[in-house]
Amino acid sequence: MYRLAHRFGLSGWVRNDAEGVEIHVEGPVPGLDEFVRTLFVEAPPAARISSSATEDAAYQGFASFEIRETNSRRRPTVRISPDLATCAACVREMFDPGDRRFRYPYINCTDCGPRYSIVTALPYDRPFTTMAEWTMCDACAREYHDPLDRRFHAQPIACPACGPTYIFEDGDAPHLRDYEAISAAARALREGRIIALKGIGGYLLACDPANADAVRHLRERKYRKERPFALMARDLDAARELIDLDDEGEVLIASIARPIVLADARVRFEGIAPDNRELGVMLPYAPLHHLLFDAGAPRAIVATSANRSNEPIAFEDDDARTSLRGIADAFLIGERRIARRSDDSVVLSSGGESRTYRFARGYAPAAVARVPATRPILALGADLKNAIALAVDGQVFVSGHIGDLEHLSARQACEAAIADLCATYEVKLSDAIIVHDAHPEYISTVIAKGLGGGTTFAVQHHRAHIASVLAEREAWDAEVIGFAFDGTGYGDDGTIWGGEMFVGSASNGLGRVAHLRTASLPGGDAAARFPVQAAAGFLYGIDDLPDLSAEPFSFGARYGDARKLVERGVRCFATTSMGRLFDTVAALLGFTREVTFEAQAALWLEHIASVALQSRDYEMPLRHGAFDYYPLLHAIAWERARGVDRGEIARGFHRAIVRTILEAVWDYPRRQPVVCSGGVFANRLLCGELRSALGERMWLNAVVPANDGGICLGQAALAALRS
Repeated sequence: MYRLAHRFGLSGWVRNDAEGVEIHVEGPVPGLDEFVRTLFVEAPPAARISSSATEDAAYQGFASFEIRETNSRRRPTVRISPDLATCAACVREMFDPGDRRFRYPYINCTDCGPRYSIVTALPYDRPFTTMAEWTMCDACAREYHDPLDRRFHAQPIACPACGPTYIFEDGDAPHLRDYEAISAAARALREGRIIALKGIGGYLLACDPANADAVRHLRERKYRKERPFALMARDLDAARELIDLDDEGEVLIASIARPIVLADARVRFEGIAPDNRELGVMLPYAPLHHLLFDAGAPRAIVATSANRSNEPIAFEDDDARTSLRGIADAFLIGERRIARRSDDSVVLSSGGESRTYRFARGYAPAAVARVPATRPILALGADLKNAIALAVDGQVFVSGHIGDLEHLSARQACEAAIADLCATYEVKLSDAIIVHDAHPEYISTVIAKGLGGGTTFAVQHHRAHIASVLAEREAWDAEVIGFAFDGTGYGDDGTIWGGEMFVGSASNGLGRVAHLRTASLPGGDAAARFPVQAAAGFLYGIDDLPDLSAEPFSFGARYGDARKLVERGVRCFATTSMGRLFDTVAALLGFTREVTFEAQAALWLEHIASVALQSRDYEMPLRHGAFDYYPLLHAIAWERARGVDRGEIARGFHRAIVRTILEAVWDYPRRQPVVCSGGVFANRLLCGELRSALGERMWLNAVVPANDGGICLGQAALAALRS
């Protein structure tokens, strides 16, 4: 603003405000018009102008244009900037031997660097960041206060003379500092060791992906048996060698958010992504990462969240030293404190569109939608892939990924995120509407009821999925056909839903009009860990099946025991779960072992289907309001018994799901939008075929995940419409 005002010869002032940026500018009308026009055209790379208002003001005759102190009279609603990847200008300076920030691992400017991870309060000024602990030297102070400098009011500004650095800790060996510490870490990676690296929003565990022993040790120590590891590539050329990036994928991976991008793998590393055609790859986003590669780290490194499986990422130094002992061989610790943890975001680029799988660093805590609410709304999401949302003056701010609340550390992280968001936006729980999942025993429900807030009520899980898509588009009155397919969710009738079809709108209600045929689920949630256990319930009642104890099925004792439970009606639960139907088909095609991470069997099924050259033809008709999978499973079982290629069968199963959706939609001739959400719609193959058939009529999640990470947005939207 300052530079623009000087360019056009204008006077007045600008300041941060609790609701955004406030400007008073005066001068000749042509200059004022150009100022307003250029403001939108030349906004800095990291700027996002979500809304604006312009009005006439009384002329006060200011002699110059100045930057005033922040005004904080009202409750904050300004959006906190996400953490931003290091810009090209800072990278150039960092590798310039003549620059005073040569090889400095905390270099930044107004266009890049940490934001959300260092903010302790609003507005975003240095005293309210973790950089308040570091006093600027004279050189940094001159840059900070010079409106024409690239580091003007860059709150994390620092240099080797006045700022934090990195320390390498390797057992009892003397600690190393600065670039020497980074060089030691790079050398350790080349030697096959596992290093804990402190990044922007927390620690990463890194090793050489080409070293099979290092990868195996990381899996064993982290208790992460088969879930894929993400990689960090040195640069875009290195990323292209690892994955097949389309144009949209290249834009995403190099964007200022620097997410992990999922794409088809070009190379295979032993143990990195078992039974998966995709790799997740990201580019360096912190100065440390660039320096690590410069110091000789492998061209690509494993870069996975530093935690034990499913627990929140470690972000505090002492906790990291304790919790990661026995996993990491050494630590590269940065002295700048992290105010709040933030995992790496995960996105998929497919067919020219991007979709978010994990909403975190680089995106959070974004205002992802506006809802028609005057009171604050706190939405606590689901228990799996938990994230929370806070609506303030209608803006819905979504937290980063928190984790699975069955773990105490994740529950504590959720409670901390609630306190943090409410404190940041000065929301009193007594003034807020608190919304939670309808499941009475969800941990998030228990947390909601223990907050002691104002109005508290429940939102059904699958309606929240559909509403999350509608909220992204702010399509409150749109009459839609909605499909919510996932593994589990508490239904209106107290049973386990997961294959639901709705018709209606967010404002007038989403009525359940059809669902997957009800099955008996032996052992309840435990069946999600054992595909053959789910199969025992879904196959029960289908006549004339082949011998599933014999080859090629070999279901074993667990299937027999589960079958007995179903026959006796003991410890069984009614379900319409599409996720468990995927597990059943995976079991019939050979995935008979225990799953080691959520949706593993379904991902395996998608993988073998995606590489199949041909497809079988199956039916799953809609009969009396239920999608009848009996003929589908009967045909699949017998074709597998006859030796039909299992990839062709898997491809045929996916097409049967697509055909079922399309046939259900065709019964509604008004051509309403078709909304698809829930974890099953993270399936790239399924969504690709649906998109080919439905085109723009198909609405998917784009900003928040289709899985339970997006539930909080749908909850906030429905709460706003009902309040």
